[in-house]
Amino acid sequence: MTVNTQHIVTIAAYMIGIKKSLLEDMFSGDIENLHELYSDREATIIRNLSKLRTSLMLNFRKTDNEIKYNMKNLDKLDWFDKEDIKQLADYGIKIIHSNYNAQKYTELVNKYINENIGNCQRLFPEWVNWNYIKDLFAIPGYTKNDVLKKEFAKYMANIEFYPFQQYVHWKPSDCGGILYNDKKFLSFIYAQHGDVFIGKSKYIDADETVKERIYNFIKDTDRAEIVVDCENSDVYKLCSVITSLDADELSKIYKIILIDDANTNCGWRILEKFVKIPVEYILVDRVKENKSLVDIKMTARVCTEHYMNNVSSFILLSSDSDYWGLMSSLPDAKFLVMFEYSKVSEAIKKTLAEHDIFYCAIDDFYSGRIEEFKKLVLFDILKSYIPNILSLNGRELAAKIYEEARIDAGEKEIDYFFKKYIQTLRLVIDDDGNVSININT
Repeated sequence: MTVNTQHIVTIAAYMIGIKKSLLEDMFSGDIENLHELYSDREATIIRNLSKLRTSLMLNFRKTDNEIKYNMKNLDKLDWFDKEDIKQLADYGIKIIHSNYNAQKYTELVNKYINENIGNCQRLFPEWVNWNYIKDLFAIPGYTKNDVLKKEFAKYMANIEFYPFQQYVHWKPSDCGGILYNDKKFLSFIYAQHGDVFIGKSKYIDADETVKERIYNFIKDTDRAEIVVDCENSDVYKLCSVITSLDADELSKIYKIILIDDANTNCGWRILEKFVKIPVEYILVDRVKENKSLVDIKMTARVCTEHYMNNVSSFILLSSDSDYWGLMSSLPDAKFLVMFEYSKVSEAIKKTLAEHDIFYCAIDDFYSGRIEEFKKLVLFDILKSYIPNILSLNGRELAAKIYEEARIDAGEKEIDYFFKKYIQTLRLVIDDDGNVSININT
């Protein structure tokens, strides 16, 4: 069973300016993320400016009259948050000016938003189209005649179609529940740009009951290991499992044993650079080119770990039903099985259930936190092509790297990699005359 995540929408809702009481109610499951945002300078600058902009729009005429007839400024008017204005000043964003009317303040706030929104790109993962996020805040051409006037008219005429009546720069439509979870938020903002968000694993995560079963399995043993059939598992999905689970709970796992074949994903050999659990990587040579020996090696290794190293519990990653022979032959060992939906049979799931062996799918875990690992794999492959880089087409190389890394990505993601990392490759010559090519990581 899966749940929809709220990692992306928590950040967006904070920056849009939703009240803290609502934020903490809506995103109680992502409260650590929220608390980090409270102390994030760049996110808070955009949040405070967004709140100011909304208050200016909702009270435009009233603000103008108070300035004109009562000589009051924004920090003296009840509908503006004085703490927000003070905090912005502390951050070097001067809001209060003399001889400003509501129109000039609106232009000033939009100017500050446009100048500072780029500092928040780091808050969002690379797999989110930053331009779509940026467009929620920055109004292009706001200094041109009637641009802000038209935005104001659009907002006031459709205020029920804005999240909690907070202004954002978009085409107003019925967006009920847009801030409920990442799936709804990403689907809506992509649709606003005539696009479709793909990547289900980036907005789902395994249910907490599944995670608790895994934690309890680890707790109820003296020594547990993760053993992986690399031929029948996905390295990126294993990373998703590890980054989605609590690090303190996983620290009780003695090690991860990877049983690999030369024809699998190259990411297995560099997994240890990304995870904190000790990793033992075993590459199994083939005697016959058309016959893998991974399953035999893995069976033998699990038996060795159990009988010689006193490992009592194994988290087994494989969708291969042949491993039931292994599990049924070790009655004193405990097993938890993780598989992929597309590879596992109903027969093995039924057999595991009948023998009270807990199983779950690695497809169900949130993959939004593994971008750094994907980059490690992509850069590792890119470096292997560097000696022959001058004879290759950059765009074709980017596509080939993704194919070799076995990362399922659309044209836009591959194009982003090309522009950010291949197009920016630089020749470097050190003081001793040694020549190398630098990747802009």
